Amino acid sequence: MKKIIAKGVALSLVLGLAVLPVLAQQAQQTPPSQVGKPAVEKVNLNTATLEELQKLPQVGPKIAQLIIDYRKQNGNFKKIEDIMKVRGIGEKTFARMKDMLVV
Repeated sequence: MKKIIAKGVALSLVLGLAVLPVLAQQAQQTPPSQVGKPAVEKVNLNTATLEELQKLPQVGPKIAQLIIDYRKQNGNFKKIEDIMKVRGIGEKTFARMKDMLVV
């Protein structure tokens, strides 16, 4: 019985040591501000559909359509901050969504 327990402890120790390098590498790749937060799905302002845009904070069907209309009239967004040119999206709304945006 003692041998079985000792083998179990040894196996747990070996498996634990095998996982440490992976966890250390993952921690190095994650910015401190994102530790413990779920991964954020990025939304491309230049290709997103109406439904995809609605995944952004404070964006419902009306604002999503305004973003698409702006894109059609003015061409692709050059930088994520350009979304503030869309009526209804100000600095506070942009601050909530900026980590989710790409162009």
